[in-house]
Amino acid sequence: MVRRITSKWAKTMALRRNPKVARFLPATSKMTAESLKRLLDRYGMVYVKPDRGSFGNGVMRVEKTGEGYRYQSGRKIVQYRRYEALYGALRRLTRGKTYLVQRGIHLLRYRGNRFDLRVMSQYSPSKRWETTGIIGRAAAKGKIVTNYHNGGTIYTAETLLRPHVANLNAKLGALARLGVQTGRSLRKSFPGIAEIGLDIAMDKTLKPWILEVNTKPDPHIFRKHPDRSIFKKIRRYQSAY
Repeated sequence: MVRRITSKWAKTMALRRNPKVARFLPATSKMTAESLKRLLDRYGMVYVKPDRGSFGNGVMRVEKTGEGYRYQSGRKIVQYRRYEALYGALRRLTRGKTYLVQRGIHLLRYRGNRFDLRVMSQYSPSKRWETTGIIGRAAAKGKIVTNYHNGGTIYTAETLLRPHVANLNAKLGALARLGVQTGRSLRKSFPGIAEIGLDIAMDKTLKPWILEVNTKPDPHIFRKHPDRSIFKKIRRYQSAY
């Protein structure tokens, strides 16, 4: 049975088959000189990420500016006048590995730092998908990724969303349903999957965007949730499969 899918591209292609989920996927392509230029021209900012990787390692933010182009990796920012110079630098950094280029979503901020949400959905002992937890992660100052392993800080989703959202319960309910729909969609392509962790970005219009889907998500960030029953339920479901 398939338990873990490491290729982000394979998961993206599977989710595109479900129109209800596909509309929450940012435009994504395998990175080539042409695809990076096309998405930069269209959106102005993109993220470049390894097809196989975790914890936000290797993720770069690339922007088109009035003076040319720039990329950010960690806290390091490098600028170029010409696109060819930028792309050459990225190719050296990626070392011939498969990378994806994804439309950049301008994340909402909490106390000045970008944040996203982790939605945990699991195939329950009663054989149905259920969202068992939602938690938030804010990036360290000056960083582009929110992962806890990259210096991010864990908050409840309510803490991060409350300054931005009028009807908080309705928004959290919609995110929970999106987690269930995504789980069902992936399981059709990869029947062994029993849990997923969605990395969700919220833009300024409060539309959720699925940045990535992890098929072996780290449950331990939910240990930091003040409602201890959430982590206990996640672990109980994990032990069932």
